[in-house]
Amino acid sequence: MLQLKRDYLDQKVLERLSTLQLHARLPMIGSVSGKHRSPIRGSSLEFAEYRKYVPGDDPRRLDWRAYARNDRYYIKEFEADTNLRMCLVVDTSGSMDFAYNGMSKLDYARRIAGTLAYIAAQQGDAVGLYCAGTGFHKEISPKRSATHLSVVLDELGVMEASGETGLADVLHETAERVPQRALIIIISDLFIEPEIVRNCLEHLRFRKHDVAVFHLLEQSELELEFDRPMRFVDMEGGEPVLADPTIIGPQYQRALEMYLESMNTVIHDTEVDYHRVRINESYDDVLARFLLGRTPKRRR
Repeated sequence: MLQLKRDYLDQKVLERLSTLQLHARLPMIGSVSGKHRSPIRGSSLEFAEYRKYVPGDDPRRLDWRAYARNDRYYIKEFEADTNLRMCLVVDTSGSMDFAYNGMSKLDYARRIAGTLAYIAAQQGDAVGLYCAGTGFHKEISPKRSATHLSVVLDELGVMEASGETGLADVLHETAERVPQRALIIIISDLFIEPEIVRNCLEHLRFRKHDVAVFHLLEQSELELEFDRPMRFVDMEGGEPVLADPTIIGPQYQRALEMYLESMNTVIHDTEVDYHRVRINESYDDVLARFLLGRTPKRRR
């Protein structure tokens, strides 16, 4: 058991989630035996299919019962199990510093990323971290070891939110630099155009990565509940705007609905594992739903 000294890692949350496992939705190509399906056939106990015998096949894999029924030689194939590479992509743009009751979006992202990193490492999977911001940019390739996990957790602890978003560039770089299938987990407020998000997700899916998105939003962003003129500050460097929410509220809500509807279309078309999260929600509940939703259904 690793010694936990990071305040964003809650021992009670880890204990609550300890009975759940992180599963890939797609077959993975790993480096060692593990808990995840591989596209490569192996010799596990999970039967996959029959195929006709061809010269060169191992005769020990012949199914003699099938031969007795059909007078033909068949080979039993089984699914191989392997480990996965999990790459955490955390948005570190200025807007991630927006807070609810003292907890910023980045603090929330830190808790999700740190907990998932710990769970993945405990089940023998490789963990990597990519920080997506112009003010704070970091790349740690996925590896398997307790020492490497400590490096990832330490980096999560010092992340800062500043500057414009670099999410699109980082996602395209991740798609190309991670050489084999991986689980890419994106944690961001997605303050970029939905079509830009679509291009990034399509690139990742084209490279056969399993993609999950935690879309972080704060309550006041969804419901502009201000009753007097306010000075709105662009946390990514733009000019501040003085506006009366009672006047701009209806236009804001229409623009928000259009944005969320466009994002829903992008998610549906790219078939990624999408979770829209309000940061006033308990993050361990969010992670429990995420992990349970990825539990493979048993074959009958």
